[in-house]
Amino acid sequence: MLLKDFRPTAKLVAKTTLVDKPRFPVIDAHNHLGETFGGGWINRPLNEMLAEMEAAGVVGYVDLDGGWGEDILDLHLSHLAPAADKFRVFGGVDWAKWPELGEHFPAYAVERLHAQKERGAFGLKIWKPFGLHVRDQYGDLVKVDDQRLDPLWQAAGELGMPVLIHVADPVAFFDPIDETNERWEEIGAHPDWAFTSPPFPPFLEILNDLKNLVKHNLATTFIGAHVGCYGENLGFVAEMLDQCPNYFIDTSARIGELGRQPYTARRFFLKYADRILFGIDAGIRLAEYRLNYRFFETDDEYFNYSLGDVPIQGRWHVCGLCLPDEVLRKFYYANAAKLLRFPPA
Repeated sequence: MLLKDFRPTAKLVAKTTLVDKPRFPVIDAHNHLGETFGGGWINRPLNEMLAEMEAAGVVGYVDLDGGWGEDILDLHLSHLAPAADKFRVFGGVDWAKWPELGEHFPAYAVERLHAQKERGAFGLKIWKPFGLHVRDQYGDLVKVDDQRLDPLWQAAGELGMPVLIHVADPVAFFDPIDETNERWEEIGAHPDWAFTSPPFPPFLEILNDLKNLVKHNLATTFIGAHVGCYGENLGFVAEMLDQCPNYFIDTSARIGELGRQPYTARRFFLKYADRILFGIDAGIRLAEYRLNYRFFETDDEYFNYSLGDVPIQGRWHVCGLCLPDEVLRKFYYANAAKLLRFPPA
């Protein structure tokens, strides 16, 4: 039998709690509306989107697919305009322009950020090619803490635009793709997700550069996507939160990591309750929201953290965190409402 055909049925008798609605209103602070990651909701009727959000208890939504071109940004803003108070659209950086513009690229990026702000973009989304693929006019890989980009981060701070940043990826994506790699099946399904070092930079080099970037730009608010890009090591993330008062994190697409360390993760949430934002990074999917609510609200044990038969990020199950109400209120709504200027609940 091949490993891909292995479907063990757990014989553990454990309770299953169905959570149809969150205990408190939710702002989804990390999600998409485009075709690639957001299920193409930007091309579907707005009333259908709002109805699905209402069914999920989601009252605010951050759309990270505004891109860097005015046409894309305008499309998203115009589609969402009738319910603009419920959405925040983030823009981006056109890194492909760097080889062409050379030393003028940072000024160009700042100029485009101002233009995006004027058109209605609320924040800046930095995608994971930064630190992995982005190259300058000399063909050199641009480090995450490259000080040539300081004007961009400073402009974001001056404009009041939070920077939601995703660098690197799960640690195992940087390891050799062999029998010891815990994400072997996932990488096999997505070979382009493998960033084995070399030729890519080591994982910790990228994360330490992220720490340097955030510490060097304390006037700018940064949100570390996917549990600060290092859900496998909450001690590292905690150290960044302690050292960087301008740093926040979201939980998007990482309940699989949090749920295999439930005691540590729960202590982490209790300590940093004011610095963590909710997000699912899966489009508007009612079943995905309910799975997340089950994880954060219940003490259910040993359950699949994904909707498919086989856990998508590694062959383990998770235990719920059973977060107290005072933490859930902040995590689900209050933190994002303050940071992203949504109205009080």
